[in-house]
Amino acid sequence: MKCCLSERQKRAADFFIELGNKSQALIKAGYSKKTAYGASTRFFDNEKVKEYVEERLKLLDEERIASAREVMRYLTSVMRGEEKEQVIVIEGEGDGVTSARNVDKAIPAKDRIKAAELLGKRFGIYTDKVKVDSGVSVVIKDDLNE
Repeated sequence: MKCCLSERQKRAADFFIELGNKSQALIKAGYSKKTAYGASTRFFDNEKVKEYVEERLKLLDEERIASAREVMRYLTSVMRGEEKEQVIVIEGEGDGVTSARNVDKAIPAKDRIKAAELLGKRFGIYTDKVKVDSGVSVVIKDDLNE
């Protein structure tokens, strides 16, 4: 990050991202209430602070959204049966008493097949159309106008 903010300014910007309230962010970062209420707009209109907030928000977005590589890794692990899902199993213990417990269960075959299908589509394994690139140009002559 290019901007040169003090630690307290960075904290205020980070609290603003968390709270969404400029005055409360300044107060939580250690500024006085009087300063916070009077200068919050000016503080957050500062170009360096804006740049810092925008960069932090961009980083947070990148962390929340799965990358294509992450999706491909997950689909591959599902296809290979490496992923498990938790299901609740209810068992009778006798005399009308039942108990529930969590059990790890293998991903069903239909979900593994779907993962394989999605991977296959990504890599162009399943094609309905044949792509031909011969480098030869085709000229259609209209025989009716001759």
